[in-house]
Formats: sequence, structure tokens, C-alpha cells
Amino acid sequence: MQQTSERSIKLHAVLTAASGGGLTAGVATAVRATDPLLQIYSVEPTDHDDHARSFAAGKSQKNESPPPSICDALLAPEPGEHTFAVNQELVHSGLTVTDSQVREAVRFAFTELELVVEPGGAATLAAVLNEKRLRGKNVAIVLSGGNIDPHVFSDIITTQ
Repeated sequence: MQQTSERSIKLHAVLTAASGGGLTAGVATAVRATDPLLQIYSVEPTDHDDHARSFAAGKSQKNESPPPSICDALLAPEPGEHTFAVNQELVHSGLTVTDSQVREAVRFAFTELELVVEPGGAATLAAVLNEKRLRGKNVAIVLSGGNIDPHVFSDIITTQ
């Protein structure tokens, strides 16, 4: 937030990956202290969209028997009780990404940004690369985690 302010960049949105919601709550709290009107989105794998559904329903929703996802760091069955209370007040809504989009984002991070990012951490980049409502917008993302099996990483970056 400080860097965008110093460069006179007006952000339109901030994206964080969500599992239990702790990272999202921390980021949202810090962002709101700086810009109370900035839209904040959580990002989750498709079929593991408990935050997105919870925001829409106004109460916590649980994932019931979802299929596996490459985003193993984002597979909490439901939002954390305390973090959801914070996020419900601060987060605009939730976005979802497919495993295919996440693979594309991991590959993009490596080839274009020279970063090794685990699938769960690349979910926000996948959203930026694929979400039409974000096109042409200044979006800050939390791009985190390098905890990826070398064989999985090799397969992702060499398979199109």
C-alpha cells in the first residue's frame, strides 16, 4: 500500500488466497486502514469456494466432499469462525479459479516473473490472468509460497 501511494498508483482491488481466512483477514485489515474503499477479494479453487459462498450467503458455508485440487494449501473445509467475522466486514466477495488456470499461473510466474510459486499461492495470479472484471484495473495480489514438489513443478512448467 505504501509503495503504490509513493508511486501515485490508484489500486482498484487487492486479492488474497483463502484457506481458513487468516491471511485474508490480516491483509484486509491492513488494506482497510490505508484505503477504506478499496475492493478486497478472496481467491479459492473451484469447488472449494467456501469463502465466496459464505460472503454471498452472509453466513459461513462448508465444502461438502469437494474433489481434490492442486491448491493443497487452500483446502480448509470452511472459513475459520473468527477470521470469517473479520472478512465478512472487510472483503468485497470471493473469486474462484480452476486447477488449469492455477497451472497456467504457476507457469507464468516462472517464465515471466522468474518466481517459483506453489499452486495455492498462485491462485491470486490465476484470478488476475483470467477474471474479466479485473482487466484494465490496477490490482495488488499476494503471491506467496514456494512449497511445491519439484516433480509437480517440472510437470507444470513443461506441459502446456
